[in-house]
Amino acid sequence: MAIRTIEVRERVMARNDELAVQVRERLAAHGVTALNLVSSPGSGKTLLLERTLAAKGDSLGIAVVTGDVQTQNDAERLARHTTRLVQAVVTGGACHLDARQVMDALDAIDLDHTRLLFIENVGNLVCPANWDLGELAKVVVFSVTEGEDKPLKYPAMFQRAQYAVLNKIDLLPYVPFDVTRAIAAARSVNPDLTFLQVSALTGEGLADWYALLREITAHAPAPEGATLEVVGRA
Repeated sequence: MAIRTIEVRERVMARNDELAVQVRERLAAHGVTALNLVSSPGSGKTLLLERTLAAKGDSLGIAVVTGDVQTQNDAERLARHTTRLVQAVVTGGACHLDARQVMDALDAIDLDHTRLLFIENVGNLVCPANWDLGELAKVVVFSVTEGEDKPLKYPAMFQRAQYAVLNKIDLLPYVPFDVTRAIAAARSVNPDLTFLQVSALTGEGLADWYALLREITAHAPAPEGATLEVVGRA
């Protein structure tokens, strides 16, 4: 008897990659840069986005798509800091966002008046590493409360990220965390990783974070046939 094996996961991943290309092309046509913000739960990435929206939401033309397993709590928090619609994707148990969900979310975003799109992924350092969402880069956020060996435990995420944000540095006097060791661990799996150290709570280091965002958006392709009006200055 002949046996035919259907590689379902490979087909799903291939379809996702096709859609990610379409997302990337759609964003490029409007001159929009997308960053995929990934972390484990409790790293502080939502607070980092809150601070970023409040300080630079207008000047950088920021829009947000946020993913969560069950609630819209993160989206509601972020919506307090922007007049733009925050697109909430409730995955219903899935441990990551996919390109189809991002593509659907873009339908409600005014891309002609957007420069920077943050995709706040589900809190998980395993599943999101393998899914292309059409972003320019992955930004992995981890905190000083998580242990210096986090990059060694979840190497795929740190290998696929271009930027790493070490958050909650205000807690360094109170926790046994070695920053040098953590950075060395991350760079052992990804020597090209760019590191920033911040406290989203106190604001320490956020000037460097904002400078990075300005640099990234400054190199975005010009939109095709679209006029971008940005309020304020970076």
